[in-house]
Formats: sequence, C-alpha cells, structure tokens
Amino acid sequence: MSSSGTIKRSRSRRAGENAYGLLLLTKIVVMALLALFVIVAGVWYSWATAKPAMFNKSLERGTITVASCDDDWCTGAFTPADGSGHARAKVRIDKAVTDGEGDRLLVALKPGSDEAVRTGMTGILHAWVPFAGSLLLAALMVAGGLRLRRTAWAMGLTGAALLAASFATLTF
Repeated sequence: MSSSGTIKRSRSRRAGENAYGLLLLTKIVVMALLALFVIVAGVWYSWATAKPAMFNKSLERGTITVASCDDDWCTGAFTPADGSGHARAKVRIDKAVTDGEGDRLLVALKPGSDEAVRTGMTGILHAWVPFAGSLLLAALMVAGGLRLRRTAWAMGLTGAALLAASFATLTF
C-alpha cells in the first residue's frame, strides 16, 4: 500500500477496464445510430406521400370518385377542381384512405404519375403513419439500448398518438 492509501492495479486489470468501457461506449453509439436510422427511414418513407398531401398548391388537385378496389389500391375517375388540370379516366389511390366504391375524395396527384394522394387533415395524418411506426420502434431501442426511458416514453406516446389520430380521422 502506498502512503496515500490507494492500491495500484495491474496493467491487465486496467486494460480490461478500458476494454469494457470501450465496449459500453460502442454499444451506446451503435444503438443511437440504429434508432436514428429507423427514425430517418420513417421520415423518408412518409415524406413521399406527405409532401403532396401537405404542399399541394402547385399540383393538380381535384376529386376522385372510387370505382373499384383490389387488395391494396382503389381506382377511379379524377375530376380537376380548378380547371387547370385535365380529367383522367383512371387514377389510383391507397385503399386505406377510402371507404370503398362510390367514395368521393379530395386529392392531389403526384407529379408524373397516376397516383392520387388524399389531401386535408386525413391525408396528412395518413401520410405520416410510417413515421409514427418508426417512432414506436425507435422508442424500444432508446429505452432498451440507451436506457433513456423518459425520452423513449415521449417518442412512443407521440407515435401512438399519431397512429390514433390517423385511425380516428379515417374511421369517423
């Protein structure tokens, strides 16, 4: 024992402690990057539909009358709202945002395609559903891997609220 009352540890013990600390740091960095990747992927996937639903002033806007539906998509005739676009006999829209055949919806057409996106609050909330799912998934990673429970609860509740709001606007 030295005069200051501390015991000198061996080199192998100090090396082991340093390696363990490096492993912990690596785990934290990997989990943070993975959670960030999941959130960015959710935003990226949602943005393709959210952009035309939210910022539709320069797009062709109008009404679609749903004529038929299959497992994933519904098709129908598009009638432009302001006369600037042209009517189309067949455009497609995601089946999740319609009530089925005979439904009339306000939509915007994605540029360069025959795909319609529902506008208004219902369309915007539905467009952000993949982001809500990524928040729920990332919340598990943040709670389990990073041990940031409050942050994880906030992320999870935000994702669940977004999913519930989307469901409520599509149902009622």
